[in-house]
Amino acid sequence: MHITYKKLWKILIDRDMKRQDLQKLANISASSIAKLGKCENVTTEVLIKICQALKVDLSDIMELVEDDSVRE
Repeated sequence: MHITYKKLWKILIDRDMKRQDLQKLANISASSIAKLGKCENVTTEVLIKICQALKVDLSDIMELVEDDSVRE
């Protein structure tokens, strides 16, 4: 299983925000935004900052999905 941030990107689209807007609003680094874009690991601190900035819960911005190679 791996984490996907598709929900986060949908929220940004719905709110007419760019990734740079999120970066500034949540006070996170450009490298954290890049990692999120690649569905790579980021710290819990980064995720909490995003949730606070957008006023959402963790489950609103990310989800666990099954790896295609694991499905039978």
